[in-house]
This record gives sequence, structure tokens and C-alpha cells, in this order.
Amino acid sequence: MTVDPATLDVTVVDGYVDEPAHFGVPPYVSTYPRYTAGALVDAGVPEERITYHTIDALRDERDRWRDVAGADLVVYVGGMTVPGKYVGGAPAEPEEVRRLAWRADGTTLLGGPVRFGVGDENKGAIETERDDLDYDFVAKGDVEAAAHDLVREGLEGFSDRLRDNAEVSRWARAGAFVVEDHPNHPDYLIAELETSRGCAYRCSFCTEPLYGDPAFRTADSVVAEVEALADHGVRDFRLGRQADILAFGGDGEAPNPDALRDLYGGIRETVPDLRTFHLDNMNPVTIVDYPEKSREGIRVIAEHNTPGDTAAFGLESADPVVQAENNLLVSAEECLEAVRVVNEVGGWRPSGPGDQRGGDRDSAPTFGESAARRLPKLLPGINLVHGLAGERPETFEHNRAFLDRLLEEGLMVRRINIRQVMAFEGTEMAETGAELAHDHKQLFTEYKRAVREEVDNPMLRRVAPPGTVLPDVHLEYHQDGKTFGRQLGTYPLLVAVPGERELGRTLDVAVTDHGYRSVTGVPYPLDVNAASMDELAAVPGVGRQTAGNIVVDRPYDSLAEVEGVARLSRFATAGTQGTGD
Repeated sequence: MTVDPATLDVTVVDGYVDEPAHFGVPPYVSTYPRYTAGALVDAGVPEERITYHTIDALRDERDRWRDVAGADLVVYVGGMTVPGKYVGGAPAEPEEVRRLAWRADGTTLLGGPVRFGVGDENKGAIETERDDLDYDFVAKGDVEAAAHDLVREGLEGFSDRLRDNAEVSRWARAGAFVVEDHPNHPDYLIAELETSRGCAYRCSFCTEPLYGDPAFRTADSVVAEVEALADHGVRDFRLGRQADILAFGGDGEAPNPDALRDLYGGIRETVPDLRTFHLDNMNPVTIVDYPEKSREGIRVIAEHNTPGDTAAFGLESADPVVQAENNLLVSAEECLEAVRVVNEVGGWRPSGPGDQRGGDRDSAPTFGESAARRLPKLLPGINLVHGLAGERPETFEHNRAFLDRLLEEGLMVRRINIRQVMAFEGTEMAETGAELAHDHKQLFTEYKRAVREEVDNPMLRRVAPPGTVLPDVHLEYHQDGKTFGRQLGTYPLLVAVPGERELGRTLDVAVTDHGYRSVTGVPYPLDVNAASMDELAAVPGVGRQTAGNIVVDRPYDSLAEVEGVARLSRFATAGTQGTGD
């Protein structure tokens, strides 16, 4: 490429990413397309000559493919290094990625976590292999750096280098504009934010250490990126791109509460009308090794975030044999102590009606059925990985015993993620492969089902008891006469509402019942003069007979006139129904 950058037409295609410390499947938008666009601008390509499409947009509107065929440079970013199931978007399949290269008349560049390898499916218990997928260039380093160098210096400038934090500071701000072309923008889009990349530890299966030791951005750099995204309409943010949020601004291990205060306080001050402010990864070993500084850091987070936030803990296995053979850092007992700390410091529920974006703290933390109406501010999540070296039948017993102790002690965790390992080249699992995961497949299936029924369900009842209000649930699809939706945020609950409502809208919902990883709810507040039979019957203790009586005797001037008023009082009004729009 020797063309003047100012005359280049570039198309960036987002095939979506999912990594141990990075979400990019809608409603999330990852850093990759934003940083790549910013790098192109930094290299001299005008914003108006950069086109951004998601893979779903290309599927939905075939006319968009002309931007692939006619571009001087096509940059594809994508790749999944953890297994998952997705509702908001469908990650690109290998054949779709190849088709992009085949359809492009210009130069093609492939990058993102796809560089670690490609599997036939995005699921656990598989081996992956590296594949150039017929692209002219494959970035084995950072795709944004490769795009920058390729445009600025031509073919001879291409290399597999990693970008530095000074470049990130420029590119993150300069590339924020592409979010306006995301199909979910602006109402149902949460921007993934990077505070650091890489990991000081070397767990056998994880691709994050392949990025090197942690390299922390400054609070000012992240806040400036948030400001740029807000200028383009984004109001929902997740600090998900890091191995350990508590280590931000420190030496890679010890917490730095002052740096967290600068980060969280700066974001809140810059975007006072933000809607969602969540995080992802927190290392439980940090809490164990630095308990007082960790408590202070967790307190800072819980004071600034929005309810329903989750700090994912990478326990991975409660089996000491598996821990030893895979360089896992934290024991089951240590992880349990870290769960206690986050429950104590961050597990309070904000008071104040209808406030998803903050709220005042209750006079004391509440963990039982008499809980306040909101989800807790910050809870741990537990990650468990199966198929690791040393796994044996006893491993499943160790893990189950750990989860049972959470229930027995009255603790709360927001999410229990159980998956089978994916083996990627460059990790120790490349040598071990997924053989153990295959061998234990039936045992894994039975164990996972039992956890869902016997641990997840009672835990969810504890975290979101009946009457808990979930503001701004985005309605996504219909199934079995119900409408399903989610809030924006980290690991949001799947919510089912009786009846088929208009999709694409938002609704405030009060929880009425619980599945294994989802809840049923009714619109909040529920207008008894307009509510359907199904909605009234869904309220705990009402049932269809009472619901029928309520419908027959409508309208009501006040809730006090309604049969079963004690049961309805947490959910209903006799006034205008709230929609949350």
C-alpha cells in the first residue's frame, strides 16, 4: 500500500470478541474496532473515509457488502477465546470471515483474539488451530498497531508489534466516533473499557498472559476515552478489560485505592448522567494478600458504580490437585474469604425508588427476604473451568462442596460460570489439550445440571428476592407467550415478562419468580386497572383465582380496594402503569 492515507477508503468489520477479560458481543462494543479506527485516523485517514460494520449488520443488509468490496483496506477484528452463548448478536463463523476476504478487492488485514486460533464451534472441550483465513495480512500482535503501520508506512511497515499506552490514549479518543454506526447505538450499547492488559500470573489455560505483564493506563487516559464516547452518545460503560481491577494504578499486585478513586470519581464527574457503570474481573488473591487496601478499593467501587455489578473471581477449581498442576493462585478457602469481604463491603442495596444509576445506601447491608428493592451494588461472580490438567472425579466434589458452603454461610454471588476448557496454542493447555474435558463430559453435564438446580436457583432467590426492581430492562425477543429482555451491564439477568410486548423498548420490572439463571417479573409499578390476568397471577401469592376476581371488580380508585392488597403492595399501583421508557 503506497496510497496517500488521506485518499484511502477503509472498512472495519467487527466479528465480535469474547476473551477472559474482554466482551465484544452486542450489546457490548469492544475496544478493537474503536482503537483500530483511532489508529487509522492517527495514520492520516479522515474519519469520513472509515466505515464500520458489525457482522450482524452485514448479514441483515446485503447492500453493506459494497463497503467491503470497494474498500482499499478491509480490517476484520474478532475471535472467541472462551465459550459462550449469546442473545444480542451472533459471532462470525470462520466461513463468514473467509467470505469477507474473498469479497474484498483491496488489501485485507485480520486481527484480534482470532490470532490465537479458530475452532469449529464456540464451545468448551475443543482444540483450536491458527488459520490465516485467506487474508493478506494477519496481525500476530495488535491489529490496531498493524493497521496504523500498514497505512502510514506501506507494506514494509507491517509488523507484529504491540501498541503502547501512549498510542492507546490517542487512539481510544480518536476512534470513539465509530460507535455511532453500531446497530445498537445509542440506547442499547455498553462500551467495554480497558484499564490494563496482560497478567502477572500464568494460569495454564488462559490467553491473557500472552499479552505480557500488566500495562496500566492512567486514570486520565481512561476518563478522556469515556468523555469521547459520551460525546458520541454512549451512556453505558464497563471496566471489563483487565485481569484485576483492584490492581489498577499499582505495581500489578497491590491495590491502589487512590488510583481507583481517581478513575471512578473521574468517570462519574465526566458523565454525571451515565446509566450503567460496571466492571468485570477482580482477583480474589489480591483481597487475601492485601485485605485492608482491598476493602478500601471495593468501597470506592461500590460508592460509584450502578447496582447489579459483578466482580468475577477466577477460582477455576476448588480441587488442590488441579490448582497445583495449573498454576492457579487461590485456594477454595481463600476464595471463600474474598467472597465474604465483597459481600460485607459491596453487597449493600441502594435505597431510593427507581434509581438504577446510584441511590443512597441503606442504613445497613441487607441479605435476606426483607431486602431493599434494588440489586446489591457489587457481588462476586465465581468462574469454574473443567478439563484442566489433574482433573479427576473428586474435582467435581470439591467444587460442589465450595458452592454449598456459599449457600450455608448465607453469602451471595451474582453468577456461577461453569465451562469446559478451550485449548489455545501458546498456553500450557495446548500440550494437554481437551482430552480430560472429553473424558468427563457426562460427569460434567450431570454436575452442571445439579448446580443449576440446587445452587443457582436458591442463590438467585437470595440475590433478587420477590419485589426486587430491575429498571430499564431492554425487551429483546418473544418466546412461549412471554417477552424476554435484559438490563445493560455485567452478566445481566434474563428477565421474562408475561405477554408479548413491543420489542426494542425498555421496561421497569419487579421480580416475581426465579429460574436457574433467569427471573420472571411484572411491569413495575403494576397498574391493577390495566394489568393482564397473567401479570396479576404472576405476583407471588395472588394466583389465577384472585387475579380473576381483581379483573372482574375493576376499576379501582386506590390500591386499598384491591383483593389481596398485602400481596400486591410491593408490586402495584391503582394509577398509571410505569413503562420505564
